[in-house]
Amino acid sequence: MSHRGDIVWAELNPTTGREQRGFRPVLIISENVFNNRSETVIALALTSKKQRVGFPLTHKLPHKILGKTAWVKISQIRILSVDRLGKTISHLEEDELQLIIDGLNEIIGGS
Repeated sequence: MSHRGDIVWAELNPTTGREQRGFRPVLIISENVFNNRSETVIALALTSKKQRVGFPLTHKLPHKILGKTAWVKISQIRILSVDRLGKTISHLEEDELQLIIDGLNEIIGGS
């Protein structure tokens, strides 16, 4: 079972438009109780492609994921079935995760 703060492989296809696609890492931001009860997670796509836009749309991770620099695409939020999730790659500490949640709140107008 994946937990809040985990970075895991996920199958994002099928997609449409400008959605992130393919088998790629995602960051799980939903609370564990939600993940367990709903059998879904709320996740943000990651990319290793250098981003032209900064915070709050993207957040550069302070450590390398899969041996590469990576960015969390905060604007690419998805609800995923746990059936789409694969192996856990890494885990973010709560303070780093909170920065990303703060960025999401800026985008959606949360407090």
